[in-house]
Amino acid sequence: MMFNCVIAGVGGQGTVLASKLIAAAAIRKGLDVRTTETIGMAQRGGSVVSHIRIGEDISKIFSPIIPPGQTDAIIAFEPAEAVRQLAFLSDKGRIVVCDMAVKPAGSAGNVYDGTAVLDFLKKKASDLIIVDGAQVMQRCAKALNVALLGAAAGGGVFPFDQETLKETLTEMIPQRFIELNKTAYELGRNTVK
Repeated sequence: MMFNCVIAGVGGQGTVLASKLIAAAAIRKGLDVRTTETIGMAQRGGSVVSHIRIGEDISKIFSPIIPPGQTDAIIAFEPAEAVRQLAFLSDKGRIVVCDMAVKPAGSAGNVYDGTAVLDFLKKKASDLIIVDGAQVMQRCAKALNVALLGAAAGGGVFPFDQETLKETLTEMIPQRFIELNKTAYELGRNTVK
């Protein structure tokens, strides 16, 4: 068994934390994990991408970088970031994406609204879960990353059960943010029909 996941967002959205939560949940279930991040200009709103490879035997995971066309799931905190990672998606790969577009750093004037990008993703993914970012931000500001993990868990994306991720979340998140993140996780899970 091998499960490959790409997490994509922009600096400050919690991409790295999301990948650490997934990796820790997999380890909790006795699976082996390799991860890596590409951060680049993240602090200036640039792309942040994490690769997570999960398997039953770490010796069969030769690199933390997922080869093109072999990703089982892309979890994107922004529509354009999902499109940037499409080359990694397998034919049966799934996408979980937030519908809120993020204004590129340094841009002025017209900024895309994400609708056309989401329509494009609908044509490219065999299974697409779209999370209402405005609803999440209204109820759980600063926990969008966890809401997207909840949506992925609710959609059966991960090779471990939903409760394992929720338990991992409560262990890794600072105490003062646990209730906010639990709410975001459940909100994300409930978006999946």
